Parts: sequence; structure tokens; C-alpha cells
Amino acid sequence: PLVSGHKPSVDYLFQSVSEVRDCSWMAIMLTGMGGDGSLSMKRLHDQGALTVAQDEATCVVFGMPREAIRVGAVSHILPLDEIPKKIIQYGSDKSESLGAA
Repeated sequence: PLVSGHKPSVDYLFQSVSEVRDCSWMAIMLTGMGGDGSLSMKRLHDQGALTVAQDEATCVVFGMPREAIRVGAVSHILPLDEIPKKIIQYGSDKSESLGAA
């Protein structure tokens, strides 16, 4: 079904993720038009997820990241080439906190 006027919908994805408990989540908003995903990303952010938006300088279209930033859904704004490093860092930090080797 259409969600936020889109199919597929980032809102649908993030909303379904937010319903899973006892997990650590990371949500990333990349280049795109409109506000799809911003409100459900805010919900994840408010639940403690690490949230990242692509910065304006590296976006083809800054609409979706801009809206996520505007609604307060973003904990980090990064250039595209820095986002993979943040994902790796987040995964490493989580592994260490769980006592993984």
C-alpha cells in the first residue's frame, strides 16, 4: 500500500523496525525527494537508535535528509563517504559492549 504517498515507503520500513524491541538500530537517510521516512525515523531516534542523514553537499537531492533533520530525527549529519565508517564503528562498538571477540 501507499504510505506517505510512496511505494515502497521508507516510513513503512522504519515504522516496522521501530516495533521490534530489545534491539539496537541504526537508521540512515540518504538523498531523495520529499519527507518520506522522516517521522518514523524520529520515532527510532526517540527510542534510542543511532540516526544518520547524508549532508547537503553530497546529496543529489537534499529533500529527505533535510526533512529528517528538520523534525529532529537525526543524531549525525555526514558526507556520503563517511557513512560506511559510522556503520562499521557502530557495529564494532555494539560487539565490544556485548563482549564479542
